[in-house]
Amino acid sequence: MANTTERDQNKLSLSRPGKLELKKTVETGKVRQSFSHGRSKTVTVEVKRKRTYTADSGGQLRQVRATDAAGKPIEEKGVHGLTEQERAARVRALKARQLVEESRAPEPETDVEVAPEPAPEPEPELTPEEIARRQAEAELQALREAEAEEDRKAEEERQRREAEAARLQAEQEARRAEEEARKAKEAAARAKEAPARGLPRAAVVPEPEEEGRGRRSARGDARRPAAAPKRSGDSRRRTGKLTITQALESEGGQERVRSLASVRRARERERQRQREQMESPQKVIREVVIPETITVQELANRMATRGVEVIKALMKMGVMATMSQVIDADTAELIVEEFGHRSKRVAEADVELGLEGAPDEEADLEPRAPIVTVMGHVDHGKTSLLDALRSTDVASGEAGGITQHIGAYQVELPSGAKITFLDTPGHEAFSSMRARGAKVTDIVVLVVAADDSVQPQTVEAINHAKAAEVPIIVAVNKIDRPEANLDRVKNDLLQHSIVPEDMGGDVQVVPVSALKRTNLDQLEEAILLQAELLELKANPNRAAAGVVVEAQLERGRGPVATVLVQRGTLKIGDILVAGAEWGRVRALIDDRGRNVEAAGPSVPVEVLGLSGLPQAGDDVVVVENDARAREITEFRQRKEREKRAALGARGTIEQMFSRIAAGEAMELPIVIKADVQGSLEAIVAALEKMGTDEVKVRILHAGVGGINESDVTLAGASDAFIIGFNVRANKQARDAAQRDGVDIRYYSIIYELIDDLRTSLSGLLPPVLRERQIGNAEVREVFNITRVGKVAGCRVTDGIVKRGAGVRLLRDDVVIHEGTLSSLKRFKDEVREVREGYECGMAFENYQDIQVGDVIECFEVESVVREL
Repeated sequence: MANTTERDQNKLSLSRPGKLELKKTVETGKVRQSFSHGRSKTVTVEVKRKRTYTADSGGQLRQVRATDAAGKPIEEKGVHGLTEQERAARVRALKARQLVEESRAPEPETDVEVAPEPAPEPEPELTPEEIARRQAEAELQALREAEAEEDRKAEEERQRREAEAARLQAEQEARRAEEEARKAKEAAARAKEAPARGLPRAAVVPEPEEEGRGRRSARGDARRPAAAPKRSGDSRRRTGKLTITQALESEGGQERVRSLASVRRARERERQRQREQMESPQKVIREVVIPETITVQELANRMATRGVEVIKALMKMGVMATMSQVIDADTAELIVEEFGHRSKRVAEADVELGLEGAPDEEADLEPRAPIVTVMGHVDHGKTSLLDALRSTDVASGEAGGITQHIGAYQVELPSGAKITFLDTPGHEAFSSMRARGAKVTDIVVLVVAADDSVQPQTVEAINHAKAAEVPIIVAVNKIDRPEANLDRVKNDLLQHSIVPEDMGGDVQVVPVSALKRTNLDQLEEAILLQAELLELKANPNRAAAGVVVEAQLERGRGPVATVLVQRGTLKIGDILVAGAEWGRVRALIDDRGRNVEAAGPSVPVEVLGLSGLPQAGDDVVVVENDARAREITEFRQRKEREKRAALGARGTIEQMFSRIAAGEAMELPIVIKADVQGSLEAIVAALEKMGTDEVKVRILHAGVGGINESDVTLAGASDAFIIGFNVRANKQARDAAQRDGVDIRYYSIIYELIDDLRTSLSGLLPPVLRERQIGNAEVREVFNITRVGKVAGCRVTDGIVKRGAGVRLLRDDVVIHEGTLSSLKRFKDEVREVREGYECGMAFENYQDIQVGDVIECFEVESVVREL
């Protein structure tokens, strides 16, 4: 243990006060600072001494510690900061310590007994010079090993940095190659699209890789400063303190590379950009359905966009709206296009699109029974003829009679042929059907009494048939009477453009007797012949469509509608739409009072199950489901309410004149009723003379007698008005006119009637534009005003000059400009007009070529109504 203590005491330890170390170049001290309110603070102060270096004869730097009186350095240090004396002392101490350690053998520190080893041979005693030499060699060897380790670590760090730089360069080259490949694909795509756009292919051919790269590098060299030359030595970034050796080695100029932190930041930015591109959702282009009106919130929901964004877009367009505010279809369409979606405009009436279905194929059509309407004057035997035709039904005996309240029925002839007859008293249903454009009736049988000839109701029936464009068959009844005159009837029919076949015409005239049942078979043959000429066909294998003949409310049955099927087959359970009402068919009853399962074309049936009572003449269509039926009926009911709300303005003469003046009608439809035939002829002749090639009066019906319900129905179906000359309408006609919105105008003087109609026809003619000169002005001086342009200082020489009127600029009596004034001032005030003899300033709108001596002509354009 004594030996151990002695060795410990002889150790060269750095913890002793006499340790070897470099002296600090910084001297520290503490200074106490005092502040207000009794506060103080202790601050550490460092004082740094400047180091001075000088080069020796061998080119190495040595620090100058102090200088003598001559200014020469008296103490020098080497590259590693040690003086020669310090280095020699350190070498000697290390050598001495090494010799002492080698000369002494370690003693065991455990209690285990170990056999004694033979003592080594004593080494010869070394001289002090030898010890010093060995210590110097050991110290030099340790220094070399330390420097070699340092160089090895520096080399490894340099190689790692070079590998990192090579990897980054490879990544940049790969990205550059991908970018060039993408540009090449885009250039190829443009080259393919160029012929379709009519561009030359040479305009889109991509430049070669080498040339493009050379140009890109040239452009890049022009933008970037010259790169520093690469160093052949270590390219790593310096770390820690800068030593003298590193400072000397870096004088050759090494290339500084990007730090690892910079590379990591660049990689993180690239990954973030790629992540944002992957996470950003792809914009979905939608087809937005736009009705006639839509709220802002509903429009935003259909575009899957926030309502705030839609409001911002509206504000940019100058529209201030809220979420619940309604905008029109045009504004909504602009918003949809602004957001990049596709718009689809729909109207409320689009709910009826496709309601009638596709047209039938020729191969699917089958012959159907003709639909015949019997019309005629009162007491001409129409009812008797219908009764006679019913008695010819072969099944009438089996059925025990025909139900009288139904308005349509079907008769089966002995030959097996069938004819469907319509009973339309008052012709109201027939007129409504013609107004709706539905040709329900195929043939009209006109009943004329042989002893009474043609009467006003007969003429009215002829006008109805012509308006419906259906063929007419004349049945001259009561030929069994002694006073019957068939030739007189034919001559009277000629006055109404009804030419019989025996007189060279195309109208069949059949003399019959309903009381004696004479020639009824000829009448039936004539109907079947006319039907064969018309080639009446329909497709029974499709959804049913027809028309309402009449409708009524019955106790215990509810709304009952008599429906005439035109095409398809109506079945129990079908969802039916009749005008503004709908329902599911609960029962079908034929004209004999029997329940049937289905009704084909040209078959009249009573339908039960409607939600309300439809109007006579309404179209009947079978739809696919309840939702479609409800949507259609709601639309029609809304239109009916709007129509009733505007009913007062529909048939008034004033508004009709306005529509005529606006160019909506080139014909003036009217119905005329007079007290005597002479007055009626005079009125008709005067109205026909007023017509020209551009406008004319269309007389729907002209007759003698009071205004009845049939006249109102005819006028309402054609959107006409009724003229009564010294006649009045009965109560039924007044009620019908009030219900249908038909205007009835009464006259007692023929000249007032003709003047009113001439005024209405004049409104059909387009007005004439006439120019009227109102004044002249002479240009005395021309002023050039900033932000205004040239202003002419003028003096009004004739008439008056108005700001809103048109002007012409005359130079040497030649018109060089025609336009309007942008400004008219007297002194500094803007005025509306300047009269003769006064001076004023004028500025033309979008025109500046004004010279002294020009003449300004002011004129007005008037619209003159043309008269017949």
